[in-house]
Amino acid sequence: MAKTSVPCPNCRQPVLIDLTRLFDLNTNPEAKENLLSGTANAIHCPNCHYQGIYPTPIVYHDPDNELLLTYFPPELHTPVTEQEKTIGPLIKKVMDDLPPEKRKAYLFKPQTMLTRQRLLETILEADGITPEMMKAQQEKLLLLQQLVNLSPESQAEQIAQNDEKIDEELFILLSRLAQASAAAGDQQSVHALSHLHEALLEHSTLGKAAAHEAEESRAAITELQELSKDGITRENLLELLIKNADSEIRLTTIASMVRSGLDYTFFQNLTDLIETRQGDQKGELEALREKLLTVVEAIDKALAAQVADAESLLEELLASEDIEKATQEALPLVNQAFTEVLNQVAAKAQEENDSEKLEKLVRIVSILRAASSGGAAIQIIESLLQAGNEEERSQILNEAGDTVNDEFNQTLSGLISQIEEQGEQPELVEKLKEINREVLRFTMRRNLNNGAK
Repeated sequence: MAKTSVPCPNCRQPVLIDLTRLFDLNTNPEAKENLLSGTANAIHCPNCHYQGIYPTPIVYHDPDNELLLTYFPPELHTPVTEQEKTIGPLIKKVMDDLPPEKRKAYLFKPQTMLTRQRLLETILEADGITPEMMKAQQEKLLLLQQLVNLSPESQAEQIAQNDEKIDEELFILLSRLAQASAAAGDQQSVHALSHLHEALLEHSTLGKAAAHEAEESRAAITELQELSKDGITRENLLELLIKNADSEIRLTTIASMVRSGLDYTFFQNLTDLIETRQGDQKGELEALREKLLTVVEAIDKALAAQVADAESLLEELLASEDIEKATQEALPLVNQAFTEVLNQVAAKAQEENDSEKLEKLVRIVSILRAASSGGAAIQIIESLLQAGNEEERSQILNEAGDTVNDEFNQTLSGLISQIEEQGEQPELVEKLKEINREVLRFTMRRNLNNGAK
């Protein structure tokens, strides 16, 4: 999106921002999230450091909930006749982007929202979010605002006092605030929110549990990676699971990563081992078997649900009038299960010589391939940014393998240039440049090793 020059509401100096006036879920499924999260029309003035949401007219369209809402900020002091001149073309675009058969009566009666707060409440109410739920979120937001401004010592004390209020929703809200701050280029707030997140993990009951779960999962993955260096067999996998029998988290993590290895033969080997043991050892192994059977059953149910969802999604895409557009909108839902279902359906279509279905499948695959190259690169870059040291980054690059190629380097260089041009995040630019140097060293070593083979 091309940036728009707007006057800062505080000092009136020109500032470049991404200005959005039309939020149409028909053409952009992410429009609601952008509006509700506060990332849309965020302004951060480099001159006076004012930050907030730039006041601009808004048209919001949600065809599923049959909502067409308009909002004109009262602080703009614009006469009603002038408001209509601004809002009218946006509503016309909403109409033009809808096929005739989907144009319903609500489109001819747009609802006028007098305040931005009422606009957001109406959107949330349409999704079944009650005023009580909104009030609870406002209380969480207020708690976060109070905590973020405290010293580390006071933070720990207040977190302990408000421990019952710190739940998953609060962590989600904190994450959204950090994303909004990052989008606005407000690194100071990003750092403050990041430190608060660490404090919540360290001092709250839920945070401690989450931190412990993450630590246990990482430990299990590390052990499994070490085991894979010499090759994973049913025998050494059983030894690893026995070693970690006391940790539900580690058992679940390992089982989910090697589900195919937990087959009939594996459980037969475990049963045979149980028969050779007596007393407490036998009881412990029997308990392990029951745990593993429960975990495997849960994994299989989850996988079956994923496959069912993937099959339903693929059917919707194949039946869509605009397959390319539908696939693009469905990208956030695409996962490993969808890819496997897609491959199975393609194989069956080829076997049955169903050229019409094959042609549609090829169009879907082309969209997925175009999205995967850039998306995978961004995910790797994000992991590299989150890594604590060069050793962790080296491990990430080794695991990425051939994904770190010329296209990856171009994506990284383009990202550096883009952020550098904005001139608002020098620390991030410097970190990306350091990562770029490490990537270059990695690719040089890999090329030398390949040449020596």
